[in-house]
Amino acid sequence: MNDYSQYGGSDPTAMMQAMGPFFAVIAIVGIAIAVFSIFCWWKIFSKAGFNGALSLVFLAGIIPLIGPIICLVLFIWFAFAEWPVTKRANNPPQP
Repeated sequence: MNDYSQYGGSDPTAMMQAMGPFFAVIAIVGIAIAVFSIFCWWKIFSKAGFNGALSLVFLAGIIPLIGPIICLVLFIWFAFAEWPVTKRANNPPQP
């Protein structure tokens, strides 16, 4: 086993225990940012006329390697798709 006495102690678990709350705060902040992001995308999709549940696809972003590609494809599709709101605005119902 490695000798950690040069770092102020012989037991590395003390350092890991001290870092635990720091990582907990980082995790809580990360989850809060993810929830807020999904909420914002839900509102954007809803205002564009799509189902707001499409924002949940962004949860795929946590999948390594594939997740960011899925998010990018959804973002590009959303940017270039014809929105239902614009269809309704261009073709108002006949009286």
